[in-house]
Amino acid sequence: MVVRCYEPADAPLLKDAVDSSIDHLVPWMPWALEEPQTLEQKTELLRSFRGQFDLGQNFVYGLFSRDESEQVGGSGFHLRVGDDAFEIGYWIRASEDGKGLATEATAALTRVGFELCEVDRIEIHVEPVNEKSARIPQKLGYAEEARLRRRLYAPPGGEPRDTVVYSMFRSDYPGTPSASAELEAFDARGERVL
Repeated sequence: MVVRCYEPADAPLLKDAVDSSIDHLVPWMPWALEEPQTLEQKTELLRSFRGQFDLGQNFVYGLFSRDESEQVGGSGFHLRVGDDAFEIGYWIRASEDGKGLATEATAALTRVGFELCEVDRIEIHVEPVNEKSARIPQKLGYAEEARLRRRLYAPPGGEPRDTVVYSMFRSDYPGTPSASAELEAFDARGERVL
């Protein structure tokens, strides 16, 4: 799998991945309630993601097949959890669900977060009823830190949802399954950095 910053030219791949997965995504991803979007809307979204990425405001990644002919999901580092910390989010295309791709991407981003970005803390937020998603931080050595009531978006006609926060500190990272994740990481110039 290839994990990389989006380019506006990825809009058709993103649209295909999301459009084929709407029913799969709606229970967990609030943005999926706004789908399907037009190709033009996807292009503008990716331009926004790229701009935020280049300005260091938010780091949204596309997950692509090895040959980059298909988008298999999305992930990213979000800065909304405080200084010197990232939150990792993820989603997987319905046809690729259950293949370990979210675990693989999350392990890779954990390594990059601690080893390249040198943050002190990484969090993953999961709805308590989303057991498949909760297994990812558990497998990778994250600790369950808290259950926060009514913190996530409310579905139409419903109440805000609870979230479970998993966290890992840089001091906890060595020896975890995340630390041994195999990957190659490259900077914006294409030079290998991990």
